[in-house]
Formats: sequence, C-alpha cells, structure tokens
Amino acid sequence: MSVGHQVDSDHQLARLLQIGIVLEEVVEARSYHHYQSLDDEPPLDQEIEALLEHAAEESAEHRERLEDLIDQLDAESVPFEQIEALVEAQYGSTEPEDFDDILYDQLCNEETAYKFYDDLVGALRASEASFSIDRDRLIDILVGIREEEAQGVEEVTELMNTRQ
Repeated sequence: MSVGHQVDSDHQLARLLQIGIVLEEVVEARSYHHYQSLDDEPPLDQEIEALLEHAAEESAEHRERLEDLIDQLDAESVPFEQIEALVEAQYGSTEPEDFDDILYDQLCNEETAYKFYDDLVGALRASEASFSIDRDRLIDILVGIREEEAQGVEEVTELMNTRQ
C-alpha cells in the first residue's frame, strides 16, 4: 500500500488513517483465526497463544487511537467499503492458511503494519500541509504505533529463532 511522498490534506490523511484501521482489523482477524486453530492442535503452545492474544489486543488498541485521530480531522470519511477494497486488493491475496507456519504469517502481518506506519510518518514529515489536528501530536501517536509494530516484529522473530 503506497502512502505516497507527502500527505497534503485532512481528507488524504483521513483516508490513510482509515487504511491503517483496516490493516489493524486484518491483523486482529488473522491473529484470532490462528488463535482458534491452536485449539485443534494439541498440545497448546502457550508462547504462541500469548503472542497472538497480545497481537489482537494491540491491534484493537491501535484501531481506537486511529479512530480518535480521524474524529479530530476536518474531513469526510471515505466509505469503509472503498477502504476495505483498497486493502483487499493489496493484501487480500493470502489467507492465514496460505502460510506454512502461524509465526511466519504473524511476522508478515507485523512487518506490513510497521512498513505502513513508517511510510505514513515519513510522508507526514515530508509534508508542509496544515492539518486540523496538531501535527506533532499526530506524528507522536503514529510513531508510538510504529514502535509497537517494530516490537511485535522483534517478538515474533525471537520466538521463531527459539523454534529452529
């Protein structure tokens, strides 16, 4: 999902934040799907279970923060169906079952979210546009989410390394 080089308006920012919400929903849904699949595969792996539970909770928290930011913007929201279609076109070609390993799928989800937020922060920093929300606060919130995604990448990678 290309964020672009700059973010130039509240409308464009709202659209990008909505994309972030849908990405978070995808991560949460896939984590939940994998979490449910653990019930079918005894013995239950507590480390993976905890990782997936944390990922789902974190995604829900990120969605709430993004929704709060959108509510503060002076922009009409893009219909959810349009945003969902954009995300589906980019990320919908794979299903959780397409990955050989739960951890590999989770790593891809975390990396995708990290890259999205990293690109968005870069585009905001490159932009000279004025927004109806405080730019520094906006960037601080998005940097915090990006850092949590980076931590998620590290946690999954560490868990994968202990399994080799």
